[in-house]
Parts: sequence; C-alpha cells; structure tokens
Amino acid sequence: MKTPPPLATTTRSQNRHPPPDEHYITSSNKMITHYVRSGYFDSALQVFENMTVRSIVTWNSILAGYTKKPGKVEEARQLFDRIPEPDVVSYNTMLACYVHNCDIMTAREFFDGMPAKDIASWNTMMSGFLRNGMMGEARALFLSMPERNSVSWNTMISGYVELGDLDSAVELFQRAPAKSVIAWTAMVTGYMKFGKIEMAEVLFNEMPLKNLVTWNAMISGYVENCRGEDGLKLFRTMVQSGIRPNPSSLSSVLLGCSNLSALKLGKQVHQFVYKSPLYADATVGTSLISMYCKCGDLEDAWKLFLEMSSRDVVTWNAMISGYAQHGFGEKALQVFDKMRYERIKPDWITFVGVLSACNHAGYVDLGIQYFDEMQRAYGIKARPDHYTCMVDLLGRAGKLVEAVDLIKRMPFDPHAAIFGTLLGACRIHKNSELAEFAAKNLLSSDPSSATGYVQLANVYAMMNRWDRVSEIRRSMKDNNVIKMPGFSWIEVKSVVHEFRSGDRAHPELASIHGKLNELERKMKLAGYVPNLEFALHNVEEAQKEQLLLGHSERLAIAFGLIKVPMGIPIRVFKNLRVTCDVNLVTKLSDKEREGKGEIDSQKRRNNS
Repeated sequence: MKTPPPLATTTRSQNRHPPPDEHYITSSNKMITHYVRSGYFDSALQVFENMTVRSIVTWNSILAGYTKKPGKVEEARQLFDRIPEPDVVSYNTMLACYVHNCDIMTAREFFDGMPAKDIASWNTMMSGFLRNGMMGEARALFLSMPERNSVSWNTMISGYVELGDLDSAVELFQRAPAKSVIAWTAMVTGYMKFGKIEMAEVLFNEMPLKNLVTWNAMISGYVENCRGEDGLKLFRTMVQSGIRPNPSSLSSVLLGCSNLSALKLGKQVHQFVYKSPLYADATVGTSLISMYCKCGDLEDAWKLFLEMSSRDVVTWNAMISGYAQHGFGEKALQVFDKMRYERIKPDWITFVGVLSACNHAGYVDLGIQYFDEMQRAYGIKARPDHYTCMVDLLGRAGKLVEAVDLIKRMPFDPHAAIFGTLLGACRIHKNSELAEFAAKNLLSSDPSSATGYVQLANVYAMMNRWDRVSEIRRSMKDNNVIKMPGFSWIEVKSVVHEFRSGDRAHPELASIHGKLNELERKMKLAGYVPNLEFALHNVEEAQKEQLLLGHSERLAIAFGLIKVPMGIPIRVFKNLRVTCDVNLVTKLSDKEREGKGEIDSQKRRNNS
C-alpha cells in the first residue's frame, strides 16, 4: 500500500478562527482531487469523511475515485445514493463506474433512468456497448443521439475497426462532419489490420495532422504486414521530423529489425536509445534483448540484460527463450535458476522457454519435472505450447509411445503443430506406423499443410519406399498443396543476398560452387559422410550428393566464406528448418575459418 504524503493544509479543528466555508470546501476538494489522481484513495476518503460541509464537487470527486478502483461498484453506488442533489456529472460518473466494471446491463438500466443526459452520458454508454462487443446496441444508440461531437464519431469508428467491421468504419468516417486525428488514426489502423497497406498510406499522407500514435500505427502496420523495411524507413522519417518515439515506437521498429534479421540496423536503434531517456525503460530494453536474440547475437543480448537496472518477467522470458531457441539449453536453464533466485515469479511463457531448453539440452527427466512443477508449484495450467514442447522432448528422445500417450491425455483437442512435432520425431526414429498416425491427424487438422505430406514422404524415403513417396506427391498435387520453397539469406556490407536450392541466378555462382567443391574435398578428408536420408529423390548416391550441394543454406555459407572477413561471424538465415546434413556441414565449415571467426546458422520461420 502506498504511503501518502502529509496533508498539505490544516483541518478546521486546527484553526482558531474557522475559514469561510467556501475557502474550506475549495481547499479540501483540491486535496481530494490530488490524492485521487496520485493513487492515495484512502487519504482522499479520510479528508472527505472529516469534512463537515461538502459541495457537489466534493461528492463527485470522491465518486470518481471509486471508478478508478476495480471491484468497488457497490461502494460507489452507496456513495452515489448519499449525494443530496446529484447533478449530471454525478450520474455520468456512476454510469462510467458500471461500464468500467463490465456491468453493462446495470449500466443500461441506470442510463435509461437518468433524469438528465448530456452528450458525455451518451458517449459513455456507447463506449460501454463497444467494450462488450455489442455493436448493434452501440450503433442504435449512436443513431438516436440528439447531438454528436467528435468523441461520438471517434468512438464508433474505432469500435468498428476494433471489432473487424472495416466497411462500416469507412462509411462512418466518410460521413463524419469533422474528422479528428483520432478518427484518422483509427482508419489507418483498420486498413493496416486488413492488409490494405496502400489505402493506409494514402490516408496517412492526406492527414492534416499526425500525432505519435498515428506514426506508431503506420510503423507497426508495416511490420505486421511483413514490410519491415518500409517501417524502418518511416521510423527514420519520424525521428527526422522531430517526433520523439515512445516505447511502442521502438518495440515495433525493433521487431522489424528482428523479422528482417537486420542486426546492423538494430544496433543503430540501440545507439539511438542509449542517448535517449528511454534507455531506462524496461519495455524498450526487453525489445532490444529480443532483437539481439532473434538476430543471433546472444552475447550482446546477455550484456544488455546484465546492464538493465530493472527487469520484469518479460525481460527474463526474452533471455531464456533466446538461449533456448539457439540451442543453448544449459545457459537458458541457468538464467531460469537465477530468475527464481531473485524471486521473479515465472509465467506460462517462461515455461515454454524452459521446456524448449530441456528439449535442446536433451534433459528429458528434467523437462518432465518442470512440466509437473509448473502446474503443481506455480498453478500454471498447461497450454498447447507446453504440450508441443513435451511431445518434442519425448519424441526426440525416442519415447514415441509416451509422446502419443501424452497427446491422448491432453485436456483439449490437439492442434496441428503437435501432430507435426510428433511426425518430425517419427522421421528421426524411422517409425512409419506412428508417422502415418501423426500425418493422418495433422492433415485432418490442417488439410492444406505441406508439412504433413513432406515429413511423411521423408519417412518413406529413408526406408526406400519410393512407391509411397510417389503416392504422397500425387496426393499433394490432387489437393493443390504447394510446399513453401526453402531459401536462405546472408547480409554482406549492408546488402542482403538471397539463395534458393539449385540457385542459378546469383552473379557469383561460379565462385560459390568453386568454394563448395573445395569444402567438400576438405570435409571428406576430415571424415565427412553426406547424410542422404532426407533426399526425396530415387536417384544414385552421387546425384543425391550433388542435390545436397545445391541446398540454399550451403550456397549462403560458401558465399559468406568468400566475402566475410576473418574474425566476423557469418550469419546465415533460413525461412525453414536447417537440415541435419547442413548442421553437420556448418560445423565442419567452421573449421575452415581456423577459429578466427564463427558461423552462426539460424532458422527463421515464415509467418504466412
């Protein structure tokens, strides 16, 4: 509980000559307002109860204090009923209290019984309907309003956008007699939400006035629509225009850097933040850590983590997940232990990272222990993400029967990702029977999933059952299922170079293949044996080896070895999983740099 500051003025009993009632009431009202705004409601209530004379402002001020405290609706109503002569402000305040406590039906009854209503009354009731998803009731109220102001139009336009009815929002926006910056921003948000980027751009450029929220809506909209580069350009324009970013701005732009794997640009944003007052903001710090982790720079992420003066559970989650996603399970668990030592209570996201860490580190028993402890000691109910981690943990360890049993015991219907995870484990352990079970359920959950077909084909390919591989390919064609092509990219001197399997377009392809052939000779001398299990072609071994040489990530690694100076990490990104053979090649290629650098191979999942 907050400790209030000492009272700034004296009460009547302390004065030899009582001040006039008007001065006494005014000073007391100011004190109540100050305490309410500062969060010292108990002190405000104490001043109120000690007053011998009160005005309607006094009553309304203390009533407003109740509206800011969730769950105090009954106390607020008791106070309201004590007001000698409530005015329209009293009624509006009580109405807002009902709305904020989600008691929408009582709010409607109260609204209908109000002896007098002003435009704020109608707007408050309309806002309450929208908060509860009652679009029809809100629209009916809007149409029956005796008069409307900009708040009325803004509320309805924003409500339509929030509830996904863009057409109605557009119609209302066009009819609005005067469009405020709030209405314009709501429409920009709506267009971005539905992927209508060009419409959002037209509106943004036409706006007579923009505020920070408007700029943020455009930047986040670009990032959410996979147009991170445009978001970063707009962020630069915003800063150059003299608009100071807030934590929301920086979170969006850093997410854009993460999605683009633009580490260099992310570091520039870090330098910008370092020189601003936002450097101490926990949200901004966490966004920076997340950016570094997603771009593969765990060392800088950890340095920043240690520098942060305050860390919340989201910050800890970002660091744990960062280590876990890059295969550093042991380090992720060490951070988790440190988190608990500092008495930071983990949440469900924490345990997704922890279980993933156990998975990467191969700690099956420890993972099972944490899964049980999460529910028993912390009261966190297991979610689909936790079950997916556990199925992956058990599956990778070859405990396929236990994984299937866990799926059957789930308290909700398994989603597609769980069966996809099981199918991947069946491929690793060459269990065709359970692979068929997993694939059948995966395709039942998501008939358009290319993963189910490809993974099952992988299992049959490993067993040389090419007839079944052909059947799966025909089935994919018949069902119009298209496998997302894998591609890799690498950034060299601020230029992104993209490669696809069997790439024939890159201008330096001859040099790349020369480096690959050189690497292959050296690796075979070092004992490298190509992993041909997952080559989905019924061809000779030599041809399979040539197909592996053309993998997109191999091309990117070779290009990096040619272009990236010694001592600088080679960071290769891929939209799909890195194959087992390429993981092996990556390790062996690292020796090519004789310890003077490192190869950091990353997978980036496509969100589409």
